[in-house]
Amino acid sequence: MWLRNLRLYHLPDAFALGPEALAPLLAGDASRPCGPFEPAAMGWVPPLAVAGAPLVHAADGALLVCAERQERLLPGAVVRQAVAEQVGEIERAEGRPVHRKERRDLQDRVVQELLPKAFVRATRVFALVDPRLALLLVDSASPKRAEEVVALLRGSVGSLRARPLTTARPPASVMRRWLASRPPKDLVLGDQCVLAEPAQGGGVVRVRGLDLDVVHTHLEAGLLPQQVAVEWNERLGVVVGDDLALRRLRFLDLVRDEAAAIEDGGDAAVRFDADFAIMVGELRGFLPKLLALFGGVGAEEEA
Repeated sequence: MWLRNLRLYHLPDAFALGPEALAPLLAGDASRPCGPFEPAAMGWVPPLAVAGAPLVHAADGALLVCAERQERLLPGAVVRQAVAEQVGEIERAEGRPVHRKERRDLQDRVVQELLPKAFVRATRVFALVDPRLALLLVDSASPKRAEEVVALLRGSVGSLRARPLTTARPPASVMRRWLASRPPKDLVLGDQCVLAEPAQGGGVVRVRGLDLDVVHTHLEAGLLPQQVAVEWNERLGVVVGDDLALRRLRFLDLVRDEAAAIEDGGDAAVRFDADFAIMVGELRGFLPKLLALFGGVGAEEEA
């Protein structure tokens, strides 16, 4: 089990719930079928998708949970077509135009009529609570989806101060130094980066193959890094964002080989447990060093 895209949240208060105490709280918000008139529903499922698995998977104090989001798929084009057909019928039958408010009312009615017939798609989002690092890591490329998981966890445990992580030094400025000179020890630049003009809505340049001459030209023109791919200590690769999101997280051959040696001959539960334990260890080695490069947790986070 390997996380792929991490949104980082700081936990300023100690997270004192262990797996035995946390699991019953999550059970109160367990996943359920999406109702016929619900656009979406979210609840907790076991991280290990086998019968009888617990709602909390633990390793060395770290806690893994999994939120399942069920969403009714109702394409906008289908709604628009149904509304247009009803508008046409009204205009032909009554010989008058259908105005904006009436169109909105028609659209609401069409949605309510079609929603129970829509297909339901279920997606799972993992979240890792690490009290040792005082971090909550949500495995989602979408800030909105990550916030939904944090809100669900907050509601389940009753109270949870979890704030999007900020650092003392602006990540874009730090990553600019990596590209302009050289990255710090144990970090190797990857094969891509994204540069952007600082102004709102400014231009964006995507550099593949990491041609440093091209990168330096853009840096001298005032562009700043939005994303920079790096590899750490030959153990993991990741694209670090100026929003501190970690995208396309990859655990490299050294780590995978260690996991394979432990998993050899084991069933799905053994493999899941081994992968999770190794992943926690790698993240505990990498994240504190990465955050230290950005000056540590921002002062406003400590307040």
